Amino acid sequence: MLNIQGITVRLGGRDILSRATAPIPPRGKVGLIGRNGAGKSTLMKVLIGQLEPDEGEIEMPRTAKLGYIAQEAPAGTATPFETVLAADAERTALLEEAETSTDPDRLGDVHDRLIAIDAYSAPARAARILSGLGFDETMQGQPLDSFSGGWKMRVALAALLFSQPDVLLLDEPSNHLDLEATLWLENFLKSYPATLIVISHERDLLNTVCDHILHLQGGKVTLYPGDYDSFERQRAERAAQAAAARAAQETQANKLKDYIARNSARASTAKQAQSRAKMLARMQPIAAVMEDPSLSFDFPDPEELRPPLITLDLAAVGYAETPVLRRLNLRIDPDDRIALLGRNGNGKTTLARLLAAQLTPMEGEMNATGRMQIGYFTQYQVEELAGDATPLEHMTRAMPGKTPAAVRGQLGRFGFSGPRATAQVGTLSGGERARLALALVTRDAPHMLILDEPTNHLDVDAREALVQALNSYKGAVLLISHDRHMVELTADRLVLVDDGTAREYDGSMEDYIDFVLGRNQPKDDAGGGKGKGKSGKQDRRATAALREQLRDLKKTMTEAEARVAKLQARLNEMDRAMFEPGSAKGDLAKLTMGQLAERRGGVATDLEQAESAWMTASETYEAAQEQAA
Repeated sequence: MLNIQGITVRLGGRDILSRATAPIPPRGKVGLIGRNGAGKSTLMKVLIGQLEPDEGEIEMPRTAKLGYIAQEAPAGTATPFETVLAADAERTALLEEAETSTDPDRLGDVHDRLIAIDAYSAPARAARILSGLGFDETMQGQPLDSFSGGWKMRVALAALLFSQPDVLLLDEPSNHLDLEATLWLENFLKSYPATLIVISHERDLLNTVCDHILHLQGGKVTLYPGDYDSFERQRAERAAQAAAARAAQETQANKLKDYIARNSARASTAKQAQSRAKMLARMQPIAAVMEDPSLSFDFPDPEELRPPLITLDLAAVGYAETPVLRRLNLRIDPDDRIALLGRNGNGKTTLARLLAAQLTPMEGEMNATGRMQIGYFTQYQVEELAGDATPLEHMTRAMPGKTPAAVRGQLGRFGFSGPRATAQVGTLSGGERARLALALVTRDAPHMLILDEPTNHLDVDAREALVQALNSYKGAVLLISHDRHMVELTADRLVLVDDGTAREYDGSMEDYIDFVLGRNQPKDDAGGGKGKGKSGKQDRRATAALREQLRDLKKTMTEAEARVAKLQARLNEMDRAMFEPGSAKGDLAKLTMGQLAERRGGVATDLEQAESAWMTASETYEAAQEQAA
């Protein structure tokens, strides 16, 4: 069906793609992945014909219909429903011809074709697609110009899915979607009956939908069978093999260099030395495993504050005179990790703005610790960065009175050191700009981070780095994200924003996904909340005591986990020193190979004991959580 054959694209004097070649399997579901700036969008432009390659070609049957979303969102007075129906150009033309044609034979052919393409069930199919992407019946009948840009892009996506092309090309389709719409899209794409190529950084989407992963790195593409988790395993195996081969090659090269140095000057061995010099010159170096040293998130730890940080008591919040949320009862402690669930438009961002003190309660009370600092991240901050300024200039303005060393130190926490600190923001990738925005909002070591869709511009590796940084951060976190992999790994409390209020969701993320997909009902009832309907001073005291116990157990578990991470990092450092002696730093550089191996054995034993302690602490904490439920 589709074959990428030797594609080379040169932009600005460098190769973005270099003889990229990959056969796309018929009806394959292919995830196109790679670091930000690797060339994924460039390859997509070549596929859709927007960019002519310098070399190579895309082989595809002439009759195949290619489908992709145009850069401009649809607009005008047409409704989403009308726009989606119009996306099937053949159906639209046939229906018009059926109304105007007077030729009985032609009319018969038209109606036969309408039946063949299932034209009469199209309205129901269009409505189902729009509903899955978040449009209720009322919204489907409103003019496009009444919607925001994000909702218009949902209409464009719905129209593309409705048109059912033979090759469906999607570039970050979940960026404008909430979790609920993303889940629907995954199920739709999983059963899509034709070829799909999707650029995505959503690990769960890649695992659910894709049966192949096309990895773009260094201008080359490699096709891996299986989902994203399978790709990661295969990539790790290849990296280990490459590292071993590189170490063996370096050993051989050092031996050749040594022989040449010792024997070039002696007449009896000069010819052999020349032969080895030619052998060394012909030796093709094996590339080292590529790691990006700038892939860095390191949130500064705040000073300790006594709990609670924030409490809401029957609060209401909204805009002008209209409340969006009412009856808000919420407590946030310094070690809380909270994820807000609910469809876009239900009020998640409104609640976040209330907690960030950008909005004030219309009713009830909100109490916050006086010395508390909040770091509030939104996509608007990424978009509003001045393109002609540098990260250093941005941070200097944001930290008046601070020393240059302090300013550069905060930038360095997020990978902006050396030339990256003085590069113009306009030249940075979307992921780099997101990192800069996070560096700016955390410059004062906030006690609480509020992150509203922090992953939109981040690739898969950057998202994993962000997860690790959040889990190491010692303040509270409030997260709004459609990336459920991030939610599952960072949040230990779920709050559902729905029906004009917010309440604790007692189920797991898996329970919530099942609920959204109609496989079960929410575990919390309409009365909602962890209190299970309890009230009174005695119940509040019992709840407070239980929270204190859970907090202590969680602290023990977190400390054990931190020790495991520290020992694992030390072990990795020793392994690298053993396989690449030139990379050894600090005390490891002074050890012989035997001493290094002996010390590694001791660290491995400590790691095993630490992992056992961590497992015990985790099981105790989970048992206490179950008891609390």
